Amino acid sequence: MLTCPTHLPIYFCAQAVDFRKSFDGLTGVIASVFEISVLDGHLFLFINKRRDRIKAMWWDRDGLVLFYKKLEAHYPHFFLFTESGDDANNFACRPASAG
Repeated sequence: MLTCPTHLPIYFCAQAVDFRKSFDGLTGVIASVFEISVLDGHLFLFINKRRDRIKAMWWDRDGLVLFYKKLEAHYPHFFLFTESGDDANNFACRPASAG
């Protein structure tokens, strides 16, 4: 079972990311966009240009975890987020569905 802390900081990269990137590429995006370390234990969210896919990366005390979700054709092709803090075009947020 996968569990995350209840007060886990979530960072959303509002700029589209090349989804060919994996652990190392996304770690570089985190370092350059957010200027923090991926090892701090935050959850980082990335979307593709069409906004129909999302990747999430998280440090789980002993290694990086990468989640990848693709929306099906019959669902709206975008993810909704509510802003909770602003830093240029990127912000820490919680997905709207999380409450």
